[in-house]
Amino acid sequence: MDTAARELQAEINRLHHELQTLKVQHQNEDDELITISDYILKRLEQLSVTSIFGVPGDFNMPFLDFIEDHPTIEWIGTCNELNAAYAADGYARVKEHSIGVVVTTFGVGELSAINGIAGAFSEMVPVLHIVGVPSTTQLKNKPMLHHTLGNGRFDAYTKAAEQITIAQAMIMTKTQAAAEIDRILTECITHARPVYLTLPMDLTTEKIPAKRLKVELSRSPPPNDTDVENYVLDEIMELVDDSQQEIVVLVDACAIRHDVRQEVNDLLVKTQFPVYATPMGKTAVSEEHERYGGIYIGSITHPAIKERVESAKLILSIGGLKSDFNTGMFTYRIPATHTIELHSDHTLVRYAKFPGIGMKSLLPKLTERLSKYREGASRILVPRYKLDVPKESDDKISHAYFWPRVGKFFRKQDVIVAETGTSNFGVMDIPMPDSSVFVSQIFYGSIGWATASTLGVALAARDKCLGRTILFTGDGSMQLTVQEISTMTHHKLTPIIFVLNNKGYNIERHLHGLDRKYNDIADWKWPSLLTTLGDIEGKMSKSYTVRNKSELNKLLDDREFASAGKIQLVEVIMDKYDTPRALQASADLTAKIAAEQL
Repeated sequence: MDTAARELQAEINRLHHELQTLKVQHQNEDDELITISDYILKRLEQLSVTSIFGVPGDFNMPFLDFIEDHPTIEWIGTCNELNAAYAADGYARVKEHSIGVVVTTFGVGELSAINGIAGAFSEMVPVLHIVGVPSTTQLKNKPMLHHTLGNGRFDAYTKAAEQITIAQAMIMTKTQAAAEIDRILTECITHARPVYLTLPMDLTTEKIPAKRLKVELSRSPPPNDTDVENYVLDEIMELVDDSQQEIVVLVDACAIRHDVRQEVNDLLVKTQFPVYATPMGKTAVSEEHERYGGIYIGSITHPAIKERVESAKLILSIGGLKSDFNTGMFTYRIPATHTIELHSDHTLVRYAKFPGIGMKSLLPKLTERLSKYREGASRILVPRYKLDVPKESDDKISHAYFWPRVGKFFRKQDVIVAETGTSNFGVMDIPMPDSSVFVSQIFYGSIGWATASTLGVALAARDKCLGRTILFTGDGSMQLTVQEISTMTHHKLTPIIFVLNNKGYNIERHLHGLDRKYNDIADWKWPSLLTTLGDIEGKMSKSYTVRNKSELNKLLDDREFASAGKIQLVEVIMDKYDTPRALQASADLTAKIAAEQL
């Protein structure tokens, strides 16, 4: 949807919400007042938020008092604002139908968080960034305050935020506060993008009517035009008939972000079409589903999967996001003439684009029409994808061995976090158990994201009563955000952390500079990390180093280790130059493309 159309739809949604609010206010004579701070927290409570991340600063501390005193929302103080933004991102990914929230102070705090917010925007993750700012008088008079640029440009940070959030609200009076808060939160949950809210110190305790809280925020996308939608359905059905029902469903990231997992599952149950996923769509569909065939990544896909996807006469793509790493460096071999793409705000049928026809409404109707093909589709063989642990002659831990082996360690409902780069490429091909959740920042790819994100992931997993939280990261990546291990320990979270020690930046080595010193890092004493960062007495954690297959297998088979009763770190010693199959293939493609650009 283009900017003008999105802004128009946002205004329609706002006016609809205002109309509902006026009706409630007219019918309700209750004159209850509530502080602006409590109004924000009540709205977050309605969105099932139970954790807020951030760092205290003099301009946000009046609001932090309200958070700390709230009965159901917990303040999670982090070691820096960037990590807080990463944690809020991870929280929102796992706790679907909720949002992540990060609170920073004016200027120095919000700029520290901005990279994390940008990543949430890039990957379509709903995060609210609340910034405590100077008083309304100071904002108007612009004195030479600390945390400013010293030139009177108090709006400089807001202008930066405008580039990486979908909506902003700068509260300056109590009369506009509630409507503005509702507006940006609605944008956040309907578009799955970050939003930005400034809260002046002197307005935190100002009281406003509470009546609006009786009207819940709308999550529903705008309705499809019925006539256009029916035309699109007819066009799709004509292509299905022409394809002789040789259809493959390809599920991608936006099926998760825009809340159509249930609709996709209904489609698969009622049609029995074969289904595959992209890297960013991993675990959107259960990888134990009887019609699931594996991960499609363009030319670096396993050959058998590649042939089955690319030979299909029609591809039904759901929530596609065609970034470089998600498509095998843009090597999809699926012509537009064989493709139907369903998105949150438009539909593509071959070369024709239908703006405003969103998949949330379209999918159930399409499923009903396609269900008549169930019998024929069910006869199409979908070999179950599996990756056996290879038999290797030496005892050294290779990537070819490590990833299938830890795949046997996974359980139902595990939440598996992979750092961008080596870990992500390694775990990509590994089938995951039913009801497991895979979390990775494949598109934006900010190094260090995974460790800080795991803080939010583990809190959300605990809220949802999911299984173990398991993090895979590299020694280089972890050095960027390692401080949040102390926050995890402080809040009694018990992730299992695998640190791949290969003496530096493995993905960078294979992309460029295999033997360059800039891809080397200083080695750390990894088994001492947990007792340094929070577990001072050494009773809440346990650390291990595995140097060979025998030690790895012994640890993975250990019941106490597998129970994840305490936070645990496993240093995995690996060869400096070894790398996962998919990463090597991607690096080779990248090198080829780069050479062509010279």
